[in-house]
Amino acid sequence: MKKILSAFLLLAFTLFFSQEQKPMFWQDIQNFKKANQENTPPKDAILLIGSSSFTKWTDVSGYFPDKTIINRGFGGSRLTDLNYYAEDLLNPYQPKQIIIYCGENDFADNHKLKAKEVVQRFKTFYAKIREKFPTIEVDYISIKYSPSREKLWPQMKKANKKIACFMKKEPNAEFIDITKVMQDANGNVRKDLFVSDMLHITPEGYRLWTSVMNPYMK
Repeated sequence: MKKILSAFLLLAFTLFFSQEQKPMFWQDIQNFKKANQENTPPKDAILLIGSSSFTKWTDVSGYFPDKTIINRGFGGSRLTDLNYYAEDLLNPYQPKQIIIYCGENDFADNHKLKAKEVVQRFKTFYAKIREKFPTIEVDYISIKYSPSREKLWPQMKKANKKIACFMKKEPNAEFIDITKVMQDANGNVRKDLFVSDMLHITPEGYRLWTSVMNPYMK
């Protein structure tokens, strides 16, 4: 009995330890690898990279029926995660355009985080993209102002402004601002565009995103 118990505890410890060693979002990346093995990623597609606002946009291809979309949004990822997994997020693909939505969770993860740090994280990832894809179109969707994260809006607004200025100076790069389209006539964030968690958006929210994104889509 003692031997069985010892073996069980050893197995449990091994499993726990092995899981602890895996970095955050490791499984999401493995799922991407599996998907790529099962279906070779199309060339000259539009590659979406970022956090759950992309992850939950599972029917994104239906919003852009004339475009070839590869959605590689994962979990509540931060720009630090995009940098960590940059090789896995970029190397398997040959896109004609990359669109990024990420940064919101960086602030949520650390409420004291300064906007300049998030901007630097983005610039680091942008540099990684340019190292592999020097001339393709690279766009950044502005951080949305989720009602559940209203306390973080000041930092987010600063980050959006700084990233917009950076992208304006870069060739083949655009800052896609979805701020106004998510506001009412008085300039307030439309809460009806968010699901009950006041963080993720509704199909109508995605429809409005689509209306702003369309002119930038290659």
